[in-house]
Amino acid sequence: QVQLVESGGGSVQAGGSLRLSCAASGLTSVRYTMGWFRQAPGKEREFVVYESWGGGATASADSVKGRFTISRDVAKNTVYLQMNNLRPEDTAVYYCAASRILTTLPTRYDYWGQGTQVTVST
Repeated sequence: QVQLVESGGGSVQAGGSLRLSCAASGLTSVRYTMGWFRQAPGKEREFVVYESWGGGATASADSVKGRFTISRDVAKNTVYLQMNNLRPEDTAVYYCAASRILTTLPTRYDYWGQGTQVTVST
């Protein structure tokens, strides 16, 4: 059974930093792309960043380039999202997800975590 569990969300002032974690279990037989998405109230879920299984391929949304970084600790089966220079418009519920392909489309992700809230104040 696949489980993705996010943690690390919280409230921060603009310009601050947070690091989200996503602990994965059950992803043993297939090499998954790990992605982060976010959803703000009244908006659709949007792509933030992904990393391929081997770490050789990454992609990020233009809105977070240069501020957000994805990384992975293979030994701990954990994926991280380091978020720096946070802005109020980054406020959303953040989700990690796993896909069998390299894609930015949320519909192509097979497994999802429960989400963690990030709130950025001015």
